[in-house]
Amino acid sequence: MNPPSSSLPDQVVITPVQAFSDNYIWCLHDDKAVVVVDPGDATPVLAFCKQHNLTLSGILITHHHHDHTGGISQLVSSFPDIPVIGPSGGHIKGITQAVKQGDTITLSPFQCHFDVIEVPGHTLDHLAFYGHGVLFCGDTLFSGGCGRLFEGSPEQMRHSLNALQRLPEQTLVYCAHEYTQANMTFALAVEPNNNALQQHADKVSTLRKHQQITLPSSLAVEKSINPFLRSHLQTVAESAKEYAGHTLTDEDAIFATIRRWKDEF
Repeated sequence: MNPPSSSLPDQVVITPVQAFSDNYIWCLHDDKAVVVVDPGDATPVLAFCKQHNLTLSGILITHHHHDHTGGISQLVSSFPDIPVIGPSGGHIKGITQAVKQGDTITLSPFQCHFDVIEVPGHTLDHLAFYGHGVLFCGDTLFSGGCGRLFEGSPEQMRHSLNALQRLPEQTLVYCAHEYTQANMTFALAVEPNNNALQQHADKVSTLRKHQQITLPSSLAVEKSINPFLRSHLQTVAESAKEYAGHTLTDEDAIFATIRRWKDEF
């Protein structure tokens, strides 16, 4: 892994571009070049490039869902020969550099380096990219929540979230959707007496009242508020047991129960 103290170069910033109803396409850029993460729609990316006079220099893809990949073809048509980095398997049209667990990628315009972490659960091909104190985690980890299990098992998702939890606590979490307020409502149902969660929910409510973004979060915050990172705690176990109506014997069962509870919430 990259050193925890490593940070993005001073001239590089991360800006969200909104797409669809609640997607964020994260743009790493300086005053010349931009690399985008999960461009489900090309139109807002092209508008961002034009507005800021930027050249698209690369694309990172976390998983195959269309709201994360739908803009690849048009973007590559507008900016030919750029690297499109994402999951292996040949199932995502446009990928030019397939990567896997343990690989390190370099974003050449900025000389930034990101480690590839395989995080199956939401999908089986899901990747996260970590470097310079920054985590692009797609639909695996949300602020206050985690992705639905469309392909993977609860055990896989818990294992993936545990891998992300091992990153430095100051890591900034850039997930792909504005789901935080809804996630706060569920998290409070699981842990109604969690003071840190109550305070964060109030902050999120204020931000959304003014149509402001709730991201990035941090791993430190998520460990204090996110029930899917807290299934080892007694407070979460007791709520899961009450929802299930019977004793849950291990952490995988607790995690699976709160994931099912969220699906039905």
